[in-house]
Amino acid sequence: MSEKYAILGYPLKHTMSPPIHKKLFELEGKADAEYEICETEPEKLSENAEYLNSLNGYNITIPFKVDIIKYLDDMDASAKRYGSVNCVVRRDGKNIGYNTDCYGFLRALEAEGAKLDGKILQIGCGGVGKMMAVESVLHGADITVAVLPGFENTAEAAVEELIKNGCSEQDISRFHIIHTDEISGEFDLLINATPVGMFPKTDACPVSEEIITRCKCVFEVIYNPDKTKLMQIAESHGIKAVGGMAMLVWQAVVAHEIWSGAKYNDTEIAQLILDMRKALSE
Repeated sequence: MSEKYAILGYPLKHTMSPPIHKKLFELEGKADAEYEICETEPEKLSENAEYLNSLNGYNITIPFKVDIIKYLDDMDASAKRYGSVNCVVRRDGKNIGYNTDCYGFLRALEAEGAKLDGKILQIGCGGVGKMMAVESVLHGADITVAVLPGFENTAEAAVEELIKNGCSEQDISRFHIIHTDEISGEFDLLINATPVGMFPKTDACPVSEEIITRCKCVFEVIYNPDKTKLMQIAESHGIKAVGGMAMLVWQAVVAHEIWSGAKYNDTEIAQLILDMRKALSE
């Protein structure tokens, strides 16, 4: 009997997960594995519990990353750290939750030779941005998080996360919160953790060209469009720019590693990222 997997979320009209996972199953030698879309209205999650328990594993996206926790038997350290789950494996009759956002972020950077132990400028700190800021500190970075006035609480939540995870005062001293109009200095890495520049408002950019030119590398959380205004400006100045599709694909890779111990080489994944970028542009 073929293995069955799915993605749970709402809405899922534009999800890229099925083609990504289909290709990963093929590379793994499991072309007959099924990957379904489980589009579920928020108030109907409990009605799908039996279906989810029939799967070998599944991914979770908005709005269920927290609500799914009450249906799990255990959680990996990554999920416990953020109180958020986006991947579940059913193993020995138990549902175990993971947070592959952090692994996808780290692996996408690693594949491009970018490191988190330098000086980082991050724009925004909501949602996935909080995770990226926390991971940056945990990996030795000196990070400056720039937010708009009135959004300081999003960055402060990341500091609380660091304290909760036992970080020392010295670690936390490497986390700086400023307003976007106070950005100064040079950085090894610029992370855009905001939706600024996302389709359909593709002419928008979260920071000025002058700020971008003071950064050695750019990481863009957005994957649609394939190349945001931020990435275009960076590349026009010879600055390496990593798009959100890399993180999306690497999250999926980590899910397969969790589900079955699958192994892939970097060339295969680089080609898959390229293929998905092309598919998005068609």
